[in-house]
Amino acid sequence: MMTGILVAICGFLGLLIGSFLNVVIWRLPRGESLSHPASHCPACEHPIRPYDNVPVVSWLMLRGTCRDCRAGISARYPAVELATGLLFAATSWRIGAHPALAGFLFLTAAGVALAMIDVDTKRLPNALVFPTYAVGLLAFVVDAAAGDHWWRLARAVLAMSALFSFYFVTRLLGELVLRKPAMGFGDVKLAGALGLFLGWLGWGALFVGAFAGFMVGAVGGLALVLSGRGTLASRIPYGPYMLAGAFIAVMGGQQLAHAYLRLAAG
Repeated sequence: MMTGILVAICGFLGLLIGSFLNVVIWRLPRGESLSHPASHCPACEHPIRPYDNVPVVSWLMLRGTCRDCRAGISARYPAVELATGLLFAATSWRIGAHPALAGFLFLTAAGVALAMIDVDTKRLPNALVFPTYAVGLLAFVVDAAAGDHWWRLARAVLAMSALFSFYFVTRLLGELVLRKPAMGFGDVKLAGALGLFLGWLGWGALFVGAFAGFMVGAVGGLALVLSGRGTLASRIPYGPYMLAGAFIAVMGGQQLAHAYLRLAAG
């Protein structure tokens, strides 16, 4: 019962944070303030009333239009809110009521914003990536102290270094062999943050997350080529695929790794 309450609370919190993430996704790449001015219609610039700013519900009630000028409001806004709520609920169910949950929820929120910004601009802003390191480390230090499992913290830091190094070397080899980087340095920095969180869960989660990121990226890239929206030479935003792979690993990476090892052992 307590797990259900935690999931419900985190899911509701995710809806609220998802509404703020829409502001972050739009304003952060443009260098605009996240607090001023207040949220407003991009067409008529009329401030959004509080009762028209209820996550998902307001968009449905207004049928996807501005109350004042009837300009259309993209369905991406409620989609981000709903996705964040669902991801918060799933993450809280997986991690449970531990101090580390705060770090994983921050990663989830930052991940949603980073994925959308990368799709829009092919950038992963340091203003989101670097705080993910800091919040994760703080949450894990508190959790390690509370549960006296400092070995998990040490493993997380080692995994952070390992995944960062792997992506850094991959990028460097791309520059030397292909004469162009295989990925942006933003991806390298994001890899370190993902390694930190996946390492906290276990080495199996780290390996599954890294592998799943590459697999999802390969499928996504192939889909773009087959649909005619890209070519083999096109630069695609890789951050969303990395984050998708990490989420798969958070939800069941350790179990997948153990199942694979049992299968390999016959």
